[in-house]
Amino acid sequence: MSEDNCVEVADSDQVVGVRNSQLPGVRLEFPAAAWGAFVTAVRNGHFDGGHAS
Repeated sequence: MSEDNCVEVADSDQVVGVRNSQLPGVRLEFPAAAWGAFVTAVRNGHFDGGHAS
């Protein structure tokens, strides 16, 4: 693992927490279903430049 990797994700059945390990007091929380939809969109290339929705 590289020391440059700063994003940490912790998930449960209902909530997913995301934080920068270099700023451990600050985190974002997402409903698990919304996080799952985001991950699916990333895997499907929806955030690659020029992708049409």
